[in-house]
Amino acid sequence: MNQISERLAELQEDSVVMIALYDQDDRLRYANAAFRSTFAIEPDETPLWAELMRRNTRAGKGTIIRTADFETWLVSAQSRRGKLPFRAFETDVVDGRWFWMTETVQKDGWMLCIASDITHLKASERDVRQDRDFALRASQTDELTSISNRRFMMAALESMVHTTASNDTATGCICIIDLDYFKRINDIYGHQAGDDVLIDFARRVHPLVRRRDSFGRIGGEEFMLILPDTTLKEGELIVDRILSTVRGARPIHSVPTLSYTCSAGLAELHAGETAREFYARADAALYHAKQSGRDRLRIVA
Repeated sequence: MNQISERLAELQEDSVVMIALYDQDDRLRYANAAFRSTFAIEPDETPLWAELMRRNTRAGKGTIIRTADFETWLVSAQSRRGKLPFRAFETDVVDGRWFWMTETVQKDGWMLCIASDITHLKASERDVRQDRDFALRASQTDELTSISNRRFMMAALESMVHTTASNDTATGCICIIDLDYFKRINDIYGHQAGDDVLIDFARRVHPLVRRRDSFGRIGGEEFMLILPDTTLKEGELIVDRILSTVRGARPIHSVPTLSYTCSAGLAELHAGETAREFYARADAALYHAKQSGRDRLRIVA
């Protein structure tokens, strides 16, 4: 067995296929020589994925990122990254190569990335596939905030319910979050100010969300947070941090007195429950949070 493990280690280190392993915090824990060379990583480095993308973009290395606003792109990319058990897509790098990348995520959040060089495929076919992938990303992204949209979140909810149903020991929570008195903000300060508040909320919550979680805007001023393998108590701590962070927000520099809060409803998945039933219980908890004074979390077991 040791001989087989040693041989596998040698093969993956020498392989032209790029291989990388990220932990549940999206920190690189292993990368073979092909991956390190492509993304300019030293053998003893363990950067976070976001740090790696940021520094490579500044240095003109690694993945080609076609955007005028890197930080907005990063939020959008992280809203999809590691949320599903398996994902495959194409990507190109600055040296002209084109790769077919797969992401396989374990239940504990560790992720294996494998990329194979497909540069030999015809450029015209590549353009068609790139347009297709761009359209897919657009269909899953909220245009205003750049986080996941309702389509993506509902698919992620169905996926979590299905995955949890097949594992008797697994659990999970969802939280529906609604900005308080949002119509008043629009009426007093205008719809542009309202948009700025929505963007501010997404940017403040995004860093508080673990990679295995999904966070998206599901309509108007309403958002959803999906927390796989999470108990009610753990979910409560995460949502409490969100509410506390938002209370200190002053999203519009020209109106320093403008602040806002949010209300939230948290539910834990029951055995045999459908995604629709699960969502309805979290939504009912949100309704109780609104009725009992807003700026608070209500939990339904």
